[in-house]
Amino acid sequence: QVQLVESGGGLVQAGGSLRLSCAASGSIFSTNAMGWYRQAPGKQRELVARITGAGNTYLADSVKGRFTISRDNAKNTVYLQMNSLQPEDTAVYYCHAVVIEIATMRSGDYWGQGTQVTVSS
Repeated sequence: QVQLVESGGGLVQAGGSLRLSCAASGSIFSTNAMGWYRQAPGKQRELVARITGAGNTYLADSVKGRFTISRDNAKNTVYLQMNSLQPEDTAVYYCHAVVIEIATMRSGDYWGQGTQVTVSS
């Protein structure tokens, strides 16, 4: 089994910063793409940022210039550095990873439990 554990959410004032972390653990052969999604109340879950195993990144237009995604392959961990946070960034942030498990040698999609980010104006 594979688990994703997130940390780093919280309450911050507009203009502030937070850093989210997500560590994958379990019977992992390799971790491919990792990313962050968010879901605000009454809205659909949306992709915020994504990084491939080779380090290629994607950022949603709404966060470009403010958020940075990075990863530590040795630790199977992905980070989301969020700067210049705005109230519209308030949401539950979910970590996602495509992982190949040792037992099956097949890739599967895994999600974290979500971490709340609240930005006050």
